[in-house]
Amino acid sequence: MRRRLLAVLMVLMGAAALLLSLPLADAYARGRTEHLLLQRRSEAVRFADLADRMRTEADRLELSAEISRYAQLYGASVVVVDTAGATLAHSGADPSAEAPADATSGSSPGAPSDTSSEVADARRRALTGRSTDRLPTVRPWSPTTAVIAEPVGRDERVSGAVLLTVPTAAARRDVTVRWSLIAAGAVGAFTAAALVAAGITRWLMRPVLDLDRTVERLTAGSLQARAVSDTGPPELRNLRQHFNVMAEAMAESIGRQRDFVADASHQLRNPLATLVLQLENVEPHLSPGPGRAEHSRALDEAERLAELLDGLLALARVESATAEPADQDVSQAVRERVRAWSAVHGEAGLELVVTALPEGLRARGLPDAVGRVLDALLDNAVKFVPRGGRVEVRAAGDADGGTVTVRVADDGPGVPEDQLPLLLRRFARAPAHQNVPGSGLGLAIADEIARVSGGLLLVSGNAPHGLVVELRLPCPRP
Repeated sequence: MRRRLLAVLMVLMGAAALLLSLPLADAYARGRTEHLLLQRRSEAVRFADLADRMRTEADRLELSAEISRYAQLYGASVVVVDTAGATLAHSGADPSAEAPADATSGSSPGAPSDTSSEVADARRRALTGRSTDRLPTVRPWSPTTAVIAEPVGRDERVSGAVLLTVPTAAARRDVTVRWSLIAAGAVGAFTAAALVAAGITRWLMRPVLDLDRTVERLTAGSLQARAVSDTGPPELRNLRQHFNVMAEAMAESIGRQRDFVADASHQLRNPLATLVLQLENVEPHLSPGPGRAEHSRALDEAERLAELLDGLLALARVESATAEPADQDVSQAVRERVRAWSAVHGEAGLELVVTALPEGLRARGLPDAVGRVLDALLDNAVKFVPRGGRVEVRAAGDADGGTVTVRVADDGPGVPEDQLPLLLRRFARAPAHQNVPGSGLGLAIADEIARVSGGLLLVSGNAPHGLVVELRLPCPRP
């Protein structure tokens, strides 16, 4: 979002810089062109007056001397013609000689045109009594010369015309320099505005990014996360305060729920333990018969209830855990848990093997997350895999080095594919396993541990039959 906002501001500032600099550059070029026209036209008027007073050869020589000095001083060419187009005096190149007296031009004033056509058009206008009152706007790429014509005489007494072909080099150079300064100023202003826009964008987006990171941490289960940025406009600062109040209320509500579950589970354990003890004390006083069988079933249900309370207490502790994820040795944790469960699997008639376990695998998660999840998975294998079954454990890192996967697969009966999502829900059991001892919280606790650790727990079927559970945890940060 910050890049998009900055891009919009940059486009707007660039458009503003162009809209300001282009009219300014065009106005200067027009002004410089007008100055050139006024400056040279005054000389043309003076030459036209001299030509109008020319009566004798001395007057002709005086006019020739004037236009020669002017041509040498300014590098221009001056031509004086009569109404028939004949040259009366000239200095420098005589472009009028290249254009016939009746030539016309169809080009627009501002478009580049052939010199002879431009001269013919200017001469025709001057011989009709009209002075050159407009020149094409001088730009850096304009022609090197411009033609200015002035009639000799006035109205019906026009007796000729004065044609000045003046160089535009100085005007083009002035326009180029001024345009360069305008462009440099526009670039400088745009750069300064871009720096200011970048600062404003950071100032605007810093609280938004802080809120985004806080929401991400809250979603990951860190209920203590709060927005801390105290910059930005007042509206965003108020939003931060309201968000923190909401997060505080939410954390308090969830905390009360978790505390209630933990406290209830803990408080029920003591009377339940007393009940189990009393049931066991009563057993010797029961005579054989239906009463002893009912007593045995009651004792089993009490023990099952105790196991359920232990699971609820463990789940509440995981959900309310305040420990931060830390780096841990996956290879060592897998090796230790498999060694600890080998005897239990052996007594249950199961084969527990490790098929792949590279050295040095490390992941990031809650303390002992790998060991606690493996305990739940291997315990489930003991409960649900028949004697003679096989349980395989393997661990590996992804090719991109971002995730470590611990995989536990068995060849037991498994569950139908449509019932796989139910296995991670609390107290959920497949219909075929309703009578198997347990609380139904083992995989739910493992899934919660994976989630709080920043990973996930995946359940899928094994071919040709059985179950596969994968624990995926992120790799340690560089």
